[in-house]
Amino acid sequence: MQEYFIEQGHTYAEAERKAREKYGELIKVMLHETIKIPGGFLNLFSREGVRITGIIPSFNRHGLPRDPIAQPVLVNGPLLPNVQLEGNFSHKESSFNKVNKNFAEEKEKLLTLAGGGKNDGAKDGGLKEVLAEVRSIKEKLESSGLAGSREEHPTINRLDDVLILNDFTQSYRKAILERVWKSFSPNELNNYDKVQDKVLEWIGESIKISENEKFNVRPKIMILVGPTGVGKTTTVAKLAANFGIDSEKGHQIRRVALVTIDAYRIGAKEQLEVYSDVMQFPCFPARDYDELKKIIALNSDNTDLIIVDTIGKSPRDAVNLGEMKLFLDACGTLTEVHLVVAATTKSSDIKEIIKTFEPFHYRSVIITKMDETIRMGNVISALSENAKSISYTTDGQKVPVDINKASIMQFLINLEGFKVNRVKLEEKFLRKSQGQMQSWR
Repeated sequence: MQEYFIEQGHTYAEAERKAREKYGELIKVMLHETIKIPGGFLNLFSREGVRITGIIPSFNRHGLPRDPIAQPVLVNGPLLPNVQLEGNFSHKESSFNKVNKNFAEEKEKLLTLAGGGKNDGAKDGGLKEVLAEVRSIKEKLESSGLAGSREEHPTINRLDDVLILNDFTQSYRKAILERVWKSFSPNELNNYDKVQDKVLEWIGESIKISENEKFNVRPKIMILVGPTGVGKTTTVAKLAANFGIDSEKGHQIRRVALVTIDAYRIGAKEQLEVYSDVMQFPCFPARDYDELKKIIALNSDNTDLIIVDTIGKSPRDAVNLGEMKLFLDACGTLTEVHLVVAATTKSSDIKEIIKTFEPFHYRSVIITKMDETIRMGNVISALSENAKSISYTTDGQKVPVDINKASIMQFLINLEGFKVNRVKLEEKFLRKSQGQMQSWR
């Protein structure tokens, strides 16, 4: 009978460590969830923690049964001799497929053993119980979604744990681990550092960097859209400063105009006007389609860049998002739209945001608040799985310094639990990791 364990801790790492100490290094974590752990006087104060659920393997690290004597399976009285479910998944085959195969094979064995003769009632009842247990194991693996990624090999388990630590999505992790199985022999899998170096390269290859368009059309119009609270207004100011002002000499190198249609949020217009006064760029509020169209027309001849700050909208606010889209159509068809998303956003929410703002036909994504999280997997997997490129990143509130041209290295060096060979990775991703704003203005 397959044994399961449940363990909890204040962090995922603590819960996993406790489980491995109790049940051995080869445990397989199937599920993890956030819970409240009681604490303090009379348990009145609780802290956030993690509960993990997994399988205690029947085999040791050498692929041998823990008990060398095969145990019979108990079926309501009589014993079916030496019927034992296979559990050695040492071949390069997914656990999910192996469970399906085992289920079919063991079902056939049990049907053969239980078949024949007239006194089949007791056997049928016991057979149903055994098959129900096998089916239960299979369904739990399917429902966990990790059946194809949580393999027996310690390197695979360790890699998956690191990917979970970085908040990579389940589907992204599964794709990476399946690629590991296909790319490395069993002997090569024993070299963890070599495998994790290759995984880092694959992660880097999945990050798409947007190439900046030149100022071939005057004026160039950039529109920033996105949910409330992601830092659009501050990002507008940073872009204006970096595109319009020479950072060393302090004088204007381009004529920039700022436009805000966020007249409803208290202080939104005033915040952008403060930035525009400091940089000595004009700032215009637009309250409707006609006013925005007029502002664009009046500034088309004497302006190099127009940056439009928009109203923060909830992804669930489809009606108002549609109205804002019609509003922004006043800017014309040659606009460059960027979706702004905070790095602190959950991967599931990022996917929803990406889908909801699709009607704006944004060309790339700006990732803000990189300094407020140590987890990058949510951003990397969500954008990779939706084939979205990244144009800029921000990592603070300072204007104009806390903004960079997006680079692959920015994301790789911020991953937790990986040994980053920076020299090797920079050689591979050199063209895409220039980094600072001054290099692409």
